[in-house]
Amino acid sequence: MRLFRAPRNPASRNPSARGSALIITLWVAFGLVSLALYFGNSSSLDLRVASNLTASMEAAHAIDGAARYAALLLARLDQPGVLPDIKTYQHEAVPVGDATFWYIGRDDRQSQITTDLPHFALVDEASKLDLNTATAAMLELLPRMTPQLAAAIVDWRDADSDISEQGAEDETYLRRNPSYHCKNAPFESIDELRMVYEMDPDILYGEDLNRNGILDVNENDGTASLPLDDRNGLLDPGILEYVTVASPEPLTATNGTRRINVQGAGFAQSLATVLNASLGSSRANDVLARLGGPGTRFNSVLEFFVRSGMTLDEFAAIEADVYSAPGNNAPTGLVNVNTASEVVLACVPGIGTQLASSLVAYRQSNPSRLNTVAWAAEILGAQNLPRAGRFLTGRSYHFSADIAAVGPLGRGYRRTRFVFDLSAAAPRIRYRQDLTDLGWALGKAARLQQQQLAMNSR
Repeated sequence: MRLFRAPRNPASRNPSARGSALIITLWVAFGLVSLALYFGNSSSLDLRVASNLTASMEAAHAIDGAARYAALLLARLDQPGVLPDIKTYQHEAVPVGDATFWYIGRDDRQSQITTDLPHFALVDEASKLDLNTATAAMLELLPRMTPQLAAAIVDWRDADSDISEQGAEDETYLRRNPSYHCKNAPFESIDELRMVYEMDPDILYGEDLNRNGILDVNENDGTASLPLDDRNGLLDPGILEYVTVASPEPLTATNGTRRINVQGAGFAQSLATVLNASLGSSRANDVLARLGGPGTRFNSVLEFFVRSGMTLDEFAAIEADVYSAPGNNAPTGLVNVNTASEVVLACVPGIGTQLASSLVAYRQSNPSRLNTVAWAAEILGAQNLPRAGRFLTGRSYHFSADIAAVGPLGRGYRRTRFVFDLSAAAPRIRYRQDLTDLGWALGKAARLQQQQLAMNSR
């Protein structure tokens, strides 16, 4: 009687078959491990992307918070039109939740020294030349500017189609590819300069490619990387650093009363009320007597100050209540002598390079006296004051906040520039521009600090 036997597995008698099965098993295991690693890595990347996106959103919210903080500061100025003292507000590495923000500002001597540390502060727009009012002769004195470009800027903003000497109108712009018309209307933003004939990035931005006012590594390496620079260790900015379109002043004071035009006929009667309230009746009468008869007019607030015989403190008390402009026009295009750079002051008729240097030197030595335009009279002297005075002011009604922010652990970098208009009852945002794509603008020290935070979190 035979017992039944199960058939043998052929693979058990064939070593090569057993080897093939092992290889297949290993490949399957390898595939499963690869899939696990792939999905694990994908999940890690998704988590990283989500984390960066969250950090970017937090940085954006921090910028909005910083803008509201700036508006509040400007709404509560101790003196109308005077830039708040940097010591009175937070401006550098300010925490907002898990994010941090900075106000990227400018310093008097920023372009004259080698530095990788930005100056952090709000910026006075009246410290620059207004593209809509500066003459071609004034514009020509800016660094990198050419006579042809200055004339083209004037032609771009004027209302007619007449070509000024060396300028450009439709005949030039319609030959470009693509073609477009000359605007023949005021500039609405400084970036509009890119459309003006003869303009190129080298003139517009200079070496300061990311527009932060300091000499970054790539801006001091010759031809190794953009921008092309002279590698001399000094920042050579383009004209964008020195121009604005935000300079008009209001016709009403902060209390709602009409400001007094010292170029207007019969301004003495209105002035008497202001002087009595600020100086008392006896001193007010002394001042009015020095100003002359009813037909007296002054081409500038500085000339008015010199004739009045007031002290700096007395004049500072009424300065926001007076202005000088032809007709019933609001004053515009005035340069704030308390905040303008040496480069900008040198462009003002009657000042030039030497007096501009003297004005800046005085400011640096007497920071407590910069609440009025009046101090400039002594530096300018009787010979230069009539020419320069009508271009100068000690008040500003437009300020910019160039705000950079990062989210948690230095991620999600964002940057936005705001221009605030103070000519109405409350500060309002006149202009907003995203500058994030210009790259890191906070300098080397801040970058290393944020990188260290990120490494410590791992």
